[in-house]
Amino acid sequence: MLGHLSFGVANLERAAAFYDAILAPLGCVRVWSHAKGAGFGALNGGDKLALFSQTGPITPPGPGFHLAFDAPDQAAVDAFHAAAMALGAADRGAPGLRPHYGATYYAAFITDLDGYRLEAVHQ
Repeated sequence: MLGHLSFGVANLERAAAFYDAILAPLGCVRVWSHAKGAGFGALNGGDKLALFSQTGPITPPGPGFHLAFDAPDQAAVDAFHAAAMALGAADRGAPGLRPHYGATYYAAFITDLDGYRLEAVHQ
């Protein structure tokens, strides 16, 4: 359904390194980069998330918005969360089952360094 999403970031180098680390356990890599942006997706594939350097304040979407990444297994969710915590993200929900979403819904929630709300989920 979605082709890709783009986020504006305050510091491209810092944000790209952050996404390199949190997306690696989910099987995603940086598929392109240049001085003003970086794209992430499956190896040898197109970007599904693009980051672009922005001047001025970064204003992530408000309440109700978050981006959920599919994880291949629960260990990948754990590794996503651990990488994010090690790099200074805000914890919005440690890895674990969320039975109110579904019997096998295993997820972790964070806020990245620019204020974007992210989730890794395995079902």
